[in-house]
Amino acid sequence: MIRHAALGPRASQEAVEALRARLHLDKPIYIQYLYWLKSVAQGDFGESLFTRRPVVEDVKEFLPATLELALFAGVFMTLFGLLLGILSARHANTWIDDLVRVLSYLGIATPAFVVAIVLLLVFGMYYEIFPTIGRLTPGVTVPPRITGLLTLDSLLTGHFHAFWDALKHLFLPGVSLSLGGLFQEARITRSSMLENAKKDYVSAARAYGVPERVVFARYLFKPSVIPTVSILGLDFASLIGNAFLVELLFNWPGLSRYGINVMLRKDVEAIVAVVMVLGIVFTVVNIIVDLLVAYLDPRIRLVARGE
Repeated sequence: MIRHAALGPRASQEAVEALRARLHLDKPIYIQYLYWLKSVAQGDFGESLFTRRPVVEDVKEFLPATLELALFAGVFMTLFGLLLGILSARHANTWIDDLVRVLSYLGIATPAFVVAIVLLLVFGMYYEIFPTIGRLTPGVTVPPRITGLLTLDSLLTGHFHAFWDALKHLFLPGVSLSLGGLFQEARITRSSMLENAKKDYVSAARAYGVPERVVFARYLFKPSVIPTVSILGLDFASLIGNAFLVELLFNWPGLSRYGINVMLRKDVEAIVAVVMVLGIVFTVVNIIVDLLVAYLDPRIRLVARGE
């Protein structure tokens, strides 16, 4: 594997042995693991066999593109998922509710890469409404790199034309990623709102003459989004993992496409770094979700305090 992946098929045995010694592969497995832990603790993931650069530099270059795509998809998923769920609950057992439920079944069952292919063919190639490749149109001035997120960097530096162009490039891959989670949030929101609408405190509020908009905003919506937020956090974290084929289809220069390339080339150092980044994202998002749920549900805070 070392001969073909790192040095090529014609490498001499001396070169192979020298590389094995440099990578500590000539030592027992537990010694290799200790060397690896020491390097990772120092922020060193080794050198990528794919790009011939330090893996940390690759992660710094490609991760912002994937984060930007995931953030766009997450915002789109949250807004329209809640909107469809509320609309379906407010018009329960009508044609609107039936339409949302049918779309939900189709959206959840259809893989993201299938949606991406359909959107790419229809809106990218047939109607040519949205761009289909990369993050910016060739010729558009790239804003100075501050965060690595093109839309945010464009706004911070006043490159509004680049912002609009980057937003159009985000649309098709972002929507492709978000549809499955969007319809799942819509179903959960609908079910939760219909269940909470039967609760005694909602009926009591209406009996006291509280305006319907107040009942909805204060007594119905807030407790109904708690299960939605819990699932939303997991869906948002999984967007990065689901972005592999979507980024490949749209030639999106992100960490997920980089992950596919290094996997195909058996680039172990880079694969480990990609997996660790995905794990960290899942962990951070779950912590944020727990904090949001505790904010939305006072009962969780009271239990945590032992009251």
